Amino acid sequence: MKHTSRKWSLRIVVIGYLGLLVGLPVGFLLIHAFNHGLVAFWREVTKPNAVAALKLSVEVALVAVPVNTVVGILAALILARRKFFGSRALIVAFDIPVAVSPIIMGVALVLAYSKIGWFGQWLGDYGIRILFTPVGIVMATMAVSLPYVVRSVLPVLVEIGKDQEHAARTLGAGSFRIFWQVTLPAIRWGVLYGVTLTIARTLGEFGAVLVVSGDITAKTQTLPIYIFAAWDQNFDSLGAFAGAFVLASISVVALIILSSLRARERKLHVDLA
Repeated sequence: MKHTSRKWSLRIVVIGYLGLLVGLPVGFLLIHAFNHGLVAFWREVTKPNAVAALKLSVEVALVAVPVNTVVGILAALILARRKFFGSRALIVAFDIPVAVSPIIMGVALVLAYSKIGWFGQWLGDYGIRILFTPVGIVMATMAVSLPYVVRSVLPVLVEIGKDQEHAARTLGAGSFRIFWQVTLPAIRWGVLYGVTLTIARTLGEFGAVLVVSGDITAKTQTLPIYIFAAWDQNFDSLGAFAGAFVLASISVVALIILSSLRARERKLHVDLA
């Protein structure tokens, strides 16, 4: 009886904690996004500036997520399968975007690619601009979302070991075939979790992007920056809530899809067993 009471007490504490930090803010967002009805909500999310911000966020994600996924998988393979001098330093380098503030990452890009930076003047001589363009936004987003795939895949690679890969190699399989038919199926859930986290971070990134984008309306405003501008500069609370709801919905949908795929795979394994 005492054990059951303690178990329910822990559940209530956890649920209450989640409700306080997640449930109440999300509920508040939902209420205020639709406070004036569906017509007003639709009018806000279809404003030209809002559509341009959403389009830019999606375009940035379409570039940053695939690149960071490929880089993350390759880096995880190197770190898990090769022992070399400097491997620990490489792991630390991948963790830097998590350890430091995104604004610091943005400032670092400004120092590197502004006209008075290390590379800005040289690039400017060739007519290449990084800051205050979508290119700079992509670079900032890739920098802050870099660690998620490698950090999701690396423990899985260490856990599964090399036995299956060695067996495939002794049977005559080449490196490419081993990766596609042996390694990738074994790490696919690590990859999917890393990709999901990368998508969420890419779409929601604010600090680094704000520094390098210049906050130019309908040109370099991603959706988080549009939400900030609507709330802080234009005093458009409905536009800010509507944009925040769209942004949150995309991340939630990605998590639901991932959970559904995982549940289907578990069911398939149970049926086969």
